Amino acid sequence: MARIAYALLGPTASGKSALALKVAARLPVEIVSLDSALVYRGMDIGTAKPGAELRAQVPHHLIDIIDPDESYSAGRWRQDAISTVEDIFNRKKVPLLVGGTMLYYRALVAGLDALPQADARVRAEIDTLAAERGWPAVHAELARVDPAAAQRIKPNDPQRIQRALEVWKLTGKPISSLQGVARPALPFEVKGIALLPERALLHQRIEKRFDGMLRLGLVDEVKALREKYRLDAAMPSMRAVGYRQVWEYLEGHYGKEILREKAVAATRQLAKRQLTWLRSFTDLVRLDPGGAQDAAVALHLLLDEGRELAGR
Repeated sequence: MARIAYALLGPTASGKSALALKVAARLPVEIVSLDSALVYRGMDIGTAKPGAELRAQVPHHLIDIIDPDESYSAGRWRQDAISTVEDIFNRKKVPLLVGGTMLYYRALVAGLDALPQADARVRAEIDTLAAERGWPAVHAELARVDPAAAQRIKPNDPQRIQRALEVWKLTGKPISSLQGVARPALPFEVKGIALLPERALLHQRIEKRFDGMLRLGLVDEVKALREKYRLDAAMPSMRAVGYRQVWEYLEGHYGKEILREKAVAATRQLAKRQLTWLRSFTDLVRLDPGGAQDAAVALHLLLDEGRELAGR
């Protein structure tokens, strides 16, 4: 019998986690987080991280594995995810990948280009240059050494600018020349379902969820992280939606009302990008917009497939 891992994908606030728990109540499931923010310890409220009691009931993996001042890549996540799924298979359980980091999903199913690992020293050099001259100037430097990459990457996209320039500094080659090489095959099959809620409903959920995060103490959470770790605004952890806006609020750039406005707008933009990614994946079962109906259909599909896999 083919070894199959299941993936439940969707934009932020689409109800993925709640649906995954319904599946876990009916099947011997272990959940593998497919979320780039859940890897960070201490970032709980702003990531809607499942609590310890819930994680004790249903095994969750790839959560709380690094500190917010550490780096983590899609390549490392792919390695960790493959190892975790293999362990779940060995326990005769059903692996269910759940999340909205579409780069991670693409990395898993399509593999990754043969790019060098992140280098803290080189990244620090680039960050220093950006602090002194600004990211547009760093983008101009990238255009000098790798014009093709600079043409693809916008001057206001520091994460991609940094990565492309880092690859050049480490290899002396443009990032495009290292992309598209042969990739190792995935040792199991992945079947994915995409939740695609109607936009107005999704926007309503996004607002409601962020308001709840504020009530739960998101601002205090970020204050505590700033006190505990050596963080700065350019770190991937603090560029996460919600955390970035709270950071700017704490720096005095705007008040609490503007914080909410900017965070909700940024989350909507994130959801829009996630939906664009989802529509680009040809291997997913796409559910038409319909809110709760989507969740019911997804639950039915996952249960039917899972029972077959579990031999029930």
